[in-house]
Formats: sequence, C-alpha cells, structure tokens
Amino acid sequence: MNQTTTTVYLKKGREKPVLTGNPWIFSGAVARIEGNAVPGTICRVMDANGSVLGTGYYNAASAICVRILSLGSAPFGIAELCSRIDTAIELRKRLFAEPGTTAFRLINSEGDFLPGLIVDSYANTLCIQILTAGMETFRTAIIEHLTKTQTPACIYEKSDTDARTREGLMAQAGLIYGTLPEQLIFTENNLLFCIDFAHSQKTGFFLDQRDNRRLLGSYAENANACDCFAYSGGFTTYALAGKARFVHMVDISKNAVEHARTNVRLNNLPVVDENFIVDDVFTYLRRITDAQYDLIVLDPPKFAKHPGEVERAARGYKDINLLAFKKIAPGGIVFTFSCSNAVDIQLFRQIVFGAAADSGRSVQVLHILSAGTDHPVNLAHREGNYLKGLVLRVL
Repeated sequence: MNQTTTTVYLKKGREKPVLTGNPWIFSGAVARIEGNAVPGTICRVMDANGSVLGTGYYNAASAICVRILSLGSAPFGIAELCSRIDTAIELRKRLFAEPGTTAFRLINSEGDFLPGLIVDSYANTLCIQILTAGMETFRTAIIEHLTKTQTPACIYEKSDTDARTREGLMAQAGLIYGTLPEQLIFTENNLLFCIDFAHSQKTGFFLDQRDNRRLLGSYAENANACDCFAYSGGFTTYALAGKARFVHMVDISKNAVEHARTNVRLNNLPVVDENFIVDDVFTYLRRITDAQYDLIVLDPPKFAKHPGEVERAARGYKDINLLAFKKIAPGGIVFTFSCSNAVDIQLFRQIVFGAAADSGRSVQVLHILSAGTDHPVNLAHREGNYLKGLVLRVL
C-alpha cells in the first residue's frame, strides 16, 4: 500500500457506501482525521472499528472530503493511475473503431474510476479537466502518460469550472502541450463540427448527447422544429441533416448562435439567417404562436448545481416543459433533458408529469435517454448518471 500520512476515520455505520463501491465520502460521515490534512493528500480510510476500507484523497475544503481510489488494502499510485487511463482508452478504441466519429470522451472521471479527471478527444486533440485537489497532485503524470500513449497534436486544459473552485483550486485554462490547429474540425456520425476551446463551455462540445442527437435526426423528416438552449447547434445540425422542413435555433448567447450557424454551414445544410434566434428561451416560447412546431428540443443548462438548488430547478424544468407542451402541435415530439445530477430520473419524470397534467395534454413516453457509452457510470455512484432525457409524444 502507498505510504500515507493521513488517516480518515468514519462514523459508526457510515462505511456501507464505501464497501459497495461509491467513491464519495461527505464530510458529515467523517468522525476524525489523523495526520497531514493538506488538500489532495493521499489518505487511508478506516471504519469506526479501525478496519481499512480503502485509499483515497482528502480535501477538507470540499463537501466531498474524500474520493476513494481503491478498496481494501489495494494501493493507488502513478502505476495504478496509468493503468486505469489505459483501460479507459481501450474501451473507447472498441467503441469508436469506425472513422465516422472522431470525437469522444476518453476518460469520464468516477465512471472510469478516476475521480476528478475528464479527458475528451477531438480528432487527435485532447481537452483535459483536472477538477479536484487530489487529481491535481497527479497532473504531471497524467499529462506525460497521455502525451506518450496518445501522441496528440496538442492538449488544451479547460479546468475553469465551479467544481474546481469548490475544491479551493485556481481556475486553469489554455494550451499546455503542442500546437492548437487554426481551425479544429471533427466528425460525429459523419457530420462535421468545429470547436473553439477558448470561447466554449466545459470541454468544448456536449459529446454526451451524441446518440440522442442521432435519434432526433430520425424524427426530423418534414418537421417544423425548434432547438431550445441550442448552444453550438448540435441538435439543429442533425435535424436539418434529417430533412426537417425548418429549424428555429434559439439561444441567449450571440456567440453560441454564430457557432451554430458555422456548424450548419460546414455540412452544406440550408442556412436561413432569421432562423438563428438570439433570445431567452422562456421568453421566446411564451411569445410564439401556439402549435407552430411539431418537434421541440429542450436541452437547458444545469438548473441545479447542488442539492440546495433542486426546488428552484424543479420550477424551471416544469415551466419550460409546460411551455413546450402548450406550444407543440398535436402528435408532436418533445425531446426534454436535465443535466443536473442533483435531479435524478425519478424526480425529473415527476416534474415532467406535473407539466403534462397542467397543460391538459396527453403525453406518451417513447424513449428514456442518457449519455452515450463513452460516458460510463460506476454502478455504485448514481450521482454519475447526471444526464437524463425523455422523448415524448404530445397528443
């Protein structure tokens, strides 16, 4: 086992989540700390009787004060880190052997048993997020191993999220290896998209929606569609490629709307300037004529960043779904999503059910959606199942 100077003792009866594989230990489960308490330090985790539960890293600044790296007496160091990176990469090689998709998540944090580390691959360019103090201690080893095994053209860091701030870490963003191409273009299901790391959200593109975008394309033929919270126009592009009659693409960000316009043009799809709309989605849906659309996508940003915001988020989700149900034509299709991990699928369905009841419309569930296979979830870590969606037919 690695040499550690920190021991975390749990309160009596709080060991079960660890034993069943959940990597998160919240501060309320901790009885006491012995030894070095520097943020990010490797620690040994013990139950109330002094039995070893596992190894993790510790950070008193975070509500999730320990993230487990290995169970029992199994060690965790640079060798184990590199082995898990290799295992994650091997999975993606099997998933994306065909050339039609050149962008995917390479490492998915807890889902690949590497809490705090996210790596996305875009046509031989890597975008990395190091989100926790514990993973920050492995920074050099991570970058060296990715450089050696993947030989990327460059590595761009986007560690500028709220999660890093909550860990007590400074935001970091920018090129950390190689040369960034003047224009980075990748393929997804044989469609073309471009990415601008410096002005994009998260790691640049919402790769978790890949399969759901493809499904939307199968519903798009001859549809009058509206892509709400459209960001860089992924759903818009798939809808137009699927021969939608038209798509109104709505986002509050002018930069996002221009990016979406670029992605549509990359695929030689029809660009009608007035269909690219800079507006608040709630305001827009309240203003438009009823039954204008027979396909609506609701893919809002995270309404609840932590459990304390769930009640407010639920009101937002209900409001936006109620507006869609009121505005869609009979027999129309709504793709509705939540990316808030504090809102689980059961609660999300209850919220959508409430919106349907208030609308007076009958609604059928056609599909239950989640992130793609390059975003695996640790079965014991339900919080990792953050993206949930429903495809609904509104009568």
